[in-house]
Amino acid sequence: MLNISKKTAPCFEKFSRLQQITNIQAEIYQKSLEIELLKLEKDAADVVHPFYLSQKCHDLQSMNNHLEAVLKEKRSLRQRLLKPMCQENLPLEAFYHRYMVHLLELAVSFIERLETHLETIRNIPHLDANLKKMSKALTKMDVLVTETEELAENILKWREQQKEISSCIPKILAEESYLQKYDIIISPLPFTSKGHAQTTNIK
Repeated sequence: MLNISKKTAPCFEKFSRLQQITNIQAEIYQKSLEIELLKLEKDAADVVHPFYLSQKCHDLQSMNNHLEAVLKEKRSLRQRLLKPMCQENLPLEAFYHRYMVHLLELAVSFIERLETHLETIRNIPHLDANLKKMSKALTKMDVLVTETEELAENILKWREQQKEISSCIPKILAEESYLQKYDIIISPLPFTSKGHAQTTNIK
């Protein structure tokens, strides 16, 4: 009887399993929340992390000191700005000399190209008209190219005809010399079919 009473009923076993499942789900949810918090901390490390915050505070402090120095020297700076900067040298630290050389090169190149840049800016409102003119010029150029190609073909044909005529001239001269030798009168147009018929009859 005691052994029988020790056995748990199946309903209580199901309740214990459900309790275990709920505990595991709660643990999983807790771990997922911790993972999300770690991701947020990683994404916002440059804002929240003490190392980055100390760097930003140092930068802000240096900027604040610089602004305080500028405000202290406000009167002298205003007087210097009112004076024309002619034949005067500005003090510049040695660390910034290389950057100044590069800056001067950029300024010289910008001044050299300033006129072209201004011209392009002036031509921006007339861009559509210029594009239309360019398209018309391209169509005219295409027409001229086709005409030159046709002209070249005609020149080649004319050269071939001239070669044929030049090859026929010695034969004609030989025939004329032969006819003059025997005092035979021919038509003044040797290229016509009638004159050719007379020469063949005489032969």
